[in-house]
Amino acid sequence: MIIAVDFDGTIVQHKYPKIGKEIPFATMTLKKLQEEGHRLILWTYRTDELLDEAVHFCESKGIEFYAINKSFPEEKFDGNTPRKIHCDMFIDDRNIGGLPGWGEIYQMINEM
Repeated sequence: MIIAVDFDGTIVQHKYPKIGKEIPFATMTLKKLQEEGHRLILWTYRTDELLDEAVHFCESKGIEFYAINKSFPEEKFDGNTPRKIHCDMFIDDRNIGGLPGWGEIYQMINEM
């Protein structure tokens, strides 16, 4: 499964542009999903140096994303390319009802 994951408010507490504290079990769950063969895409509002900081944070926790702010690593964006991403699921704190706990997220994914 291809899973797009937001950063601020989802992996870490929302303190943009700073990096907030990790949300409990976020990186542990993402690492487990990654180990199970799911492709993770970091899909965030962050760009440039702020994006680099988020990627470095995740890498320091052992998370390597398949792609960052795009559907696949080789994808190039220009003014004519829509920013719609191809994935099977989004994990984002802006969902209706907010972000469930990471244990619940893991269970939902495994039930699919």
